[in-house]
Amino acid sequence: MEKFAGSPGQQAVVRLLLERGFSVNDDGRVVSGGIEIPDTRIAREVDVDRRVVDATTDAILADAELNRIFRNITAIPSLMDLAPVLGFTVLTVEVGDPERAGIVAEITELLADHGVPLRQVLSDDPEFADEPALYLITDETVPGEVLVAIRELPYVQGVEF
Repeated sequence: MEKFAGSPGQQAVVRLLLERGFSVNDDGRVVSGGIEIPDTRIAREVDVDRRVVDATTDAILADAELNRIFRNITAIPSLMDLAPVLGFTVLTVEVGDPERAGIVAEITELLADHGVPLRQVLSDDPEFADEPALYLITDETVPGEVLVAIRELPYVQGVEF
């Protein structure tokens, strides 16, 4: 983001690419896998002119470090939006210090100790989310005592499902 410090529009484009797992191909086109995403659609999503998208992808290709990052980024499918349809539970844990080591390990261990299987674990990157959280998706009910134990961890600010 520092490389685009002088352009809030380009930062918005970069943030969208990172959030969605979009990459930039050799031609400077934004892609998801092999599917090209039109610059106009990206521009509309982040409320910038399509030329801002072009300038951003040009800058990405011109910078060796950014090129390496955006040529190799991929999207990971999330079960969060599907959870209600599939009958899954999404446990959202808000933490006070998201860069603290061991958060995922400690919380998943609590769930495992109570026999709660996990389908998926996702976390927001503190660099890109204002209030990063940990998301745990299970196809079983989370016992109340587990929710209380998670809530009582010193770094946890909130738990919801």
